Amino acid sequence: MSFGLLAQEIQKGYFRSPVKPGGRNYLSGNFSELRPNHFHTGLDYKFGGAEGEPIYAAADGWVYRIKISSFGYGNVIYLKHPSGNITLYGHLRNFNPKLQAWMRNKMYEAKQNELEVYPQPGELPVKKGELIANGGNTGSSGGPHLHFEIRDSLDRAMDPLLAGFPEILDNIPPTPQKIAIVPLEIDSRVNGKFQRLEITPVLSGASYRIPETVKVTGKVGLEIQSYDKLDGAENQNGFPKFEISDESGLLYTLHVNRVDFNYTRHFLLHTHQNRFTKLYFQPELKFDFLSPRSPETGIFQVEAGQKKSIQIKLLDAYSNARLVNLTLTGADLDSTISDGPAPAKAQTSYFKHHMKIKVAQSDKGGLAKFFVGNQSYEILPAYQDSQSRTYLWDLRFGIPSKIDLCSEVLIPDLIGKLPVGEEFLLATDKLQVKSFENSLLEDLYLRVGFSGPASAPVLRLQETTEYLWNPIELAWDVSGYVGNKEKTHVYLRSPNGARSFAGGTWEGGQIRFQTRNFGSFVLAEDNVKPTITPIRVNSQGIRFTIKDNLSGIKSFEAWVNGEWVLMRYEHKQAVIWSETKNEQVFKGAVLLKVTDLAGNVAEWKGTIP
Repeated sequence: MSFGLLAQEIQKGYFRSPVKPGGRNYLSGNFSELRPNHFHTGLDYKFGGAEGEPIYAAADGWVYRIKISSFGYGNVIYLKHPSGNITLYGHLRNFNPKLQAWMRNKMYEAKQNELEVYPQPGELPVKKGELIANGGNTGSSGGPHLHFEIRDSLDRAMDPLLAGFPEILDNIPPTPQKIAIVPLEIDSRVNGKFQRLEITPVLSGASYRIPETVKVTGKVGLEIQSYDKLDGAENQNGFPKFEISDESGLLYTLHVNRVDFNYTRHFLLHTHQNRFTKLYFQPELKFDFLSPRSPETGIFQVEAGQKKSIQIKLLDAYSNARLVNLTLTGADLDSTISDGPAPAKAQTSYFKHHMKIKVAQSDKGGLAKFFVGNQSYEILPAYQDSQSRTYLWDLRFGIPSKIDLCSEVLIPDLIGKLPVGEEFLLATDKLQVKSFENSLLEDLYLRVGFSGPASAPVLRLQETTEYLWNPIELAWDVSGYVGNKEKTHVYLRSPNGARSFAGGTWEGGQIRFQTRNFGSFVLAEDNVKPTITPIRVNSQGIRFTIKDNLSGIKSFEAWVNGEWVLMRYEHKQAVIWSETKNEQVFKGAVLLKVTDLAGNVAEWKGTIP
């Protein structure tokens, strides 16, 4: 076969629908949809809640990658095509008999219960419209469906709807939910305050508008929360394109046309808390969705007394469009702004490199003193009213160890700055934090808190709504801990109390671990073996449920009559079952070993007569 070196665009008519070709299809998800912590990079085809839907090859090609897994895409096939494109078919129940047997043999050769293989080019050819699998619910799937992707030759996801599948209909324009106006510099204000302002647009004819004029000072940016719907489905999906204009015409576009999986977690910088798309330039963002991509793109600044009318056009893959209109009015800095009730104690919040402190008024004075290193700096409130004062501090100028607010002394929980794009180490008497070249999305001003007794210490890092690109490494001094260190590990504790395994290795009184998430970390001791419950053990096969009470299942291995047996796993049902070669009949001693992440090993033994 002759393969193209680079597929820049999706050629209409080249790909056939992988589900019900020539029929009618409905989607529960589409390309560029905002999902928790990631872009959705393909189409999710609905099956009506049932597994087994026939899945067909979208074009001629060959299997270039195939995997059986309990997580992620689950059982998945990647096809490469003469155009240079790659198509992906995920969450499959099973492959067709030829591919299933081929993969089973590879797994027995490797003695691996989960395996990913890259066949030789042309080793497993397929034809357009050939049955390659049946749809399922494997991996990190919340119900039976097919996850389908089209990628270019550089393995970047593209919008499959551009293939022009007639089975999918969309005549509905996108819908805006909220517009946010955000300050971008320390002297920026939104309605007089250094604040993020979210406004719900209202329908006005066929368009939407912001029902109020927003006063802005300095440089501000826009963010938008929105969704799209396709015909015949109520799912709130994504859409790929925004066009932003003012009175002079088109200013810039934001077009999610390709997603590079090397930078997929930069989605967390591209959005605000996975919900709002940021419509302004960010220097550390690896995606190049903005055009033009320059430092001033999406930065709005309106002179005092002037007005700027802005229009945001929302465009889906079928060119259905919706307009949102808003007006920004320029205003001078005002040091006297009504800011609601005063807090009982100083409130501190952070936005990128800005620190904001709101404190009650005091008859002891209004100058705040910031202590940075051997220096101290007195600053006036950025704005105030009769009840409260608000101070702003640029952390790039220095990290304060103490702030005298006249009425109280504030000790920030900041321990230092981790610079983006380089290896760096921060250390205190209780904690060492190491970042790597690709750990951070942007400069990080690290906030740390310690609580709890020595027997149950708690480490708090940032907030759960802040993010990393890749893991950082921490060495946490918990010298007072007296539990069984061999079975004790670090867990990330969610607000509802659930704990997820983070791991760690002990080095004297320290435990060293890595994390890609922020929040509260605790120690927990797991001495309990996984549980194994037989469902069926006979000559035709073996089937069990396996569960673990805390750290989670790490691995499992089975042998029948001394021979290794392939075991498939569905973690959502906690079920494992055997898959044999050549319709093998089982006889003899059965041994199943299950190991959890804390190293506890459970065994089940039996005999098949």
